[in-house]
Amino acid sequence: MAAAPQTAKGYDVQAVRADFPILHTQMHGKPLVYLDNAATTQKPQSVIDTLLRYYTEENANIHRSPHLLAEKATRAYEGARVKVKEFIHAEDAHEIIFVRNATEGVNLVASTYGRKNIGPGDEILISTMEHHCNIVPWQMLCEEKGAKLKVIPINDAGELLMDEFDKLLTERTKIVAVVHMSNVLGTINPIEEIITKAHAQGVPVLIDAAQSAYHIPLDVQALDADFLVFSGHKLYGPTGIGVLYGKTALLEAMPPYQGGGDMIATVTFEHTEYNDLPYKFEAGTPHIAGAAGLGAAIDYIQSLGVANIAAYEHELMEYGTQALSEIEGFRMIGTARNKASVYSFTLGDIHPLEIGTLLDRQGIAIRTGQHCAHPVLQRLGVPSTARASLGLYNTREEIDALVVGLRKVQEFFAK
Repeated sequence: MAAAPQTAKGYDVQAVRADFPILHTQMHGKPLVYLDNAATTQKPQSVIDTLLRYYTEENANIHRSPHLLAEKATRAYEGARVKVKEFIHAEDAHEIIFVRNATEGVNLVASTYGRKNIGPGDEILISTMEHHCNIVPWQMLCEEKGAKLKVIPINDAGELLMDEFDKLLTERTKIVAVVHMSNVLGTINPIEEIITKAHAQGVPVLIDAAQSAYHIPLDVQALDADFLVFSGHKLYGPTGIGVLYGKTALLEAMPPYQGGGDMIATVTFEHTEYNDLPYKFEAGTPHIAGAAGLGAAIDYIQSLGVANIAAYEHELMEYGTQALSEIEGFRMIGTARNKASVYSFTLGDIHPLEIGTLLDRQGIAIRTGQHCAHPVLQRLGVPSTARASLGLYNTREEIDALVVGLRKVQEFFAK
């Protein structure tokens, strides 16, 4: 693991846990130990309250009606856009496009920027450790346009082979789309280096920040990222809301993604003039409550400090890595020098699904399977894994519970 950026200062994890009602419930009669944060995170009371307040006090459609209720709803929606802009340090709020999730953000770029700028013989560069959402849209585009998908390989630790990236980045490369943090391995990729090298060739870069956005401070201007996507539900916000960031010049040059209301300036049966950014890409009534909830989630994270959260999670990650490695038969999948918050593992010859099922009976929630990232597991020769992933509310005691739980799984199969 990489060195922590700092030591967590005054981080009161018990006070944090008090903000999350679901953490005080029980599963199968046992206190919930939630270690499936890479799939989705739990929601603080402030996010829940925001959703409740929107539907009880502010519910209306936005941008259209003159009444006070519509004004409140519009203020909640556009206020969230400004919060996202500040959270990732974008230059302007119109560079923030609300979508359903990171997946839709990638699809939007592939369907608009990709169709306009990529043709036969062109190349799209991704990595071996991509989540399916950053593979399939590009495959579909390649099939449509006669382009080629090139893949940056990884080593056995789960790190990108940057010398191979250098070779794959050619005059035919039209876009690089790469994950910031792997959902399977926890690997944090050197996106600064990737962006610098790609830009030297005049190639734009899309960053999939679905996993990193709630673990690592993001600054799209400092990174000089061209596109960046993330999902609200992994950022302690609601499901069904996500973000596509794009540089103004790129977004303005891209055709609309979907047609409908609010993305237009004027419409006749003969011709349509499209709206300005960001509305050009937000056809129809959007997820207003979701955006407001995402804004509340960002407020919550900012109140703790992203760097402070990252430092706390790093300390917890180190503690867990040591504790888990002492279990006989435990094998960590993904041992990159720079990784965060994910333990993907096997345990002897016990099937991961059986591990997850038996842990569930102890109140411990993890994920098992291929994690919507089949190619990376194929590369590492592992059919499936169990995965425990950390969030800002997890504790050392929960890591201890996982260790005890895994030993009980072993005892069960030893009988």
